[in-house]
Amino acid sequence: MFFLRLISYLPLGILYLFSDFLFIVAYYIIPYRKKLVRKNLVNSFPEKSIAEIKKIERQFYRNLCDYAVETLKLLTISKEELNKRVSFTNPELIEPYRLRNQPIIGLASHQFNWEWLLVAGNFHFTLDYVYQPINTKLTDKLLIAIRSRFGGHAIKRNELGREMVKRRNLWRMIAIVSDQYPGQKKDKKYITRFLNQETAFFQAPDQIASLTQYPVVFSAIRKVKRGYYETTFVPLTEPPYIKDQENVIERYVQEAEKIINENPAGWLWSHKRWKKRHLKQASAKYPPASAVS
Repeated sequence: MFFLRLISYLPLGILYLFSDFLFIVAYYIIPYRKKLVRKNLVNSFPEKSIAEIKKIERQFYRNLCDYAVETLKLLTISKEELNKRVSFTNPELIEPYRLRNQPIIGLASHQFNWEWLLVAGNFHFTLDYVYQPINTKLTDKLLIAIRSRFGGHAIKRNELGREMVKRRNLWRMIAIVSDQYPGQKKDKKYITRFLNQETAFFQAPDQIASLTQYPVVFSAIRKVKRGYYETTFVPLTEPPYIKDQENVIERYVQEAEKIINENPAGWLWSHKRWKKRHLKQASAKYPPASAVS
């Protein structure tokens, strides 16, 4: 951790030179999950030519390497610098909830750089963030230190229910990156069409919204230029909810697809998102995203 912290003191300009080197290694010399990335892109964009796919692929790897050094920089970056580099276009959308002490659920996707979004959000909102512990203890410790540095409250995924009860009287945004694969057998799954593929999602966003009667927003982050991002909040659903009719995930899928189509190289294509072994366990009673207005 000490060595990583020492590196993070380097200016971003120097760290981006290291990112450029990482790109050459990860894309050309020792390809990092390149077959998986190509497969995911081809399956998600069947209408695109191989030349278009390769262009997206190369830019994705550049973004991925930038993500690595930017996330490392979070260990020591100042509040002032990060606040300058991550802007929120419509924070006024959240203000009415704060004024009436109404907690909200904030869903995000693995759009670069979601780590900067989470940490910078603490400058504007009280944030709880839900995470899945990583088996590698050093990585898990590093990410918690980064994400909680400016006040974010970490909640383990399997402790979410208890924490929701314990913190129910606090105004906050409960941040969840919701496009992860629900890989455990006990996970309740929701199946729909996402990026032209049958996809399983965690059913938790629908369940949490129904149980808490909290409004839900989507945090759409865009890379403006290297080292600068902007986030726009998109309303997804508002209570009162009727059980099993919230459609939180469907609305989320629509917004996630929209921003991915807008900037395909900005999403995490190296994630093993489309495993098939648990699809039969997923709920199949919901319409595809295109059928939900």
